[in-house]
Amino acid sequence: MNPAKPSTRHHFFSPCPRGLESVLEAELHNIGARQIHSIPGGVHYQGTWKLCYTVNLESRIASRVLWFLDQTSYAHEQDIYRTTFQLPWPHWFSSRATIKVKVKTKHCPLRSVNFVALRIKDAICDKFIHETGTRPNVRTDDPDIQIHAYVDQHTFTLYLDTSGAPLFKRGFRIDQGNAPLRENLAAGILALSGWTPDQTLLDPMCGSGTILLEAAQKARRIAPGLHRHFTFEKFLHFDQRTWTALRQISQSLQIPSMPITLHGYDRDAAELEKARTNIQAAGLSEGIHLQEADALTIHPPTEQGILLTNPPYGIRSGERDQLAAFYPQLGNHLKQQFPGWQAYFLTADARLAKLIGLAASRRTPLYNGDLECRLFEFKMVRGHNRKSTRQHQPPPPLQHERRPNASHI
Repeated sequence: MNPAKPSTRHHFFSPCPRGLESVLEAELHNIGARQIHSIPGGVHYQGTWKLCYTVNLESRIASRVLWFLDQTSYAHEQDIYRTTFQLPWPHWFSSRATIKVKVKTKHCPLRSVNFVALRIKDAICDKFIHETGTRPNVRTDDPDIQIHAYVDQHTFTLYLDTSGAPLFKRGFRIDQGNAPLRENLAAGILALSGWTPDQTLLDPMCGSGTILLEAAQKARRIAPGLHRHFTFEKFLHFDQRTWTALRQISQSLQIPSMPITLHGYDRDAAELEKARTNIQAAGLSEGIHLQEADALTIHPPTEQGILLTNPPYGIRSGERDQLAAFYPQLGNHLKQQFPGWQAYFLTADARLAKLIGLAASRRTPLYNGDLECRLFEFKMVRGHNRKSTRQHQPPPPLQHERRPNASHI
C-alpha cells in the first residue's frame, strides 16, 4: 500500500444522514469519485488522495471521509489484534500524534465493544514500539488521529478518518440556536428539493439560519470546508502542494456577490438575531433578507419559488395541541398566498401531513441522527390541493421550543 503515490487509487467511505445516500452519490460523482456504491447510511467510492482532499473540501452532504485500510473475517479478539498489528501505522502518522479508536458493532458475538477498541489500540501502539521504539498516546477528546472500526457478525473493517471534526461543522457558525439543523442535512434537503440558485428560496421558520446559510454557500460556490482544517493534514504522506492548489482553485471559482433570492422569517426575535449573527460571521449577508414575522402573515416575494423549512414540533402535550391548531392554518395560508410555489417541510411530527390539509406529492424518509423524520413535498395550486374544507379556529401563540439534538456521527 503506497498512499503517497499520486496515481494510486484508494477506497473511501463517506457516511451521511440516512436518506441522503442518493444525493451524496450524485455529489461524489460530480466531484470525480469512481466505483460509487451506496449502502444505508453512506457511500463507498474510489479515488486518489487528491479526490480525498477535494471531497473533504467540497462535499456539502458527507459527514466524513474515511480511508479504507483492511477488511477480514475474525473469530476472536486476537484475530482483530493480528489484523491491526500487520498494518504499517508508522508510515501513516507520527508516534507524537494522539489517537482515538471508535468501534461500531452490529450483531457482534464478541464479549465487549470496549475490549475490541482496547485490542485495536494495543496493536497500533505495539506496532509503533516494534518499528520506532515509541508509541502514540490515547486522547479521547480532540485527538490528532481517529481510527474507525466496524465489526459485524463475521467481518472486521478498519478505516482511518481523514476529516477530523464532522464535515457538517463548516467552521464559521457562532450561535447554534436552541436546536440547530445539521448543515449537511440542510444541504441534502436542498438537493432533494431540486432548488437551484436562480430560484427564490424562502424559509418561514428559519431559526438560526442553517438552511439559508447552506443555500447561500451553494449559490456563491463557496466550498463548505474552506474555513477549517482536516486530519489528513497530519498524515506523513500529506501533499501540501496539491492541497494548496485545490484551495486556490476553489477560491477562484467563488461568486463575489448575488442578488437577494434567499428570504428568512421567524416570529422569535432572539432566534432571528442568531441567524443574523451566523450569516454575518460567514460573510453571506448580501443576498439574504431576514425579517421578524409570523409564518401565517408572510407573502411570497416572487410568483414562483421554493419554500423549505424545518418547523418546530411538540414534545409536551400542550405544545402538541398548539401545533395541531397551527398546521391547518399554515396549510390554508400557503394555499391562498403561495400558488405556483413548491413547499417542503422536514419534520419528525408525523401529524403534519394530515393536519396541514394539503396533499403531499412526495414523502422522503430521512434521519436527523437517530431521529426519524419525513421530508414532505407540497405543490401549491390554488384551491386544488386541500384535503379538507373543515374550518379551524386560529391557533394560540406557538412558543419557541427546544428540539432534541441527535448525537454526532
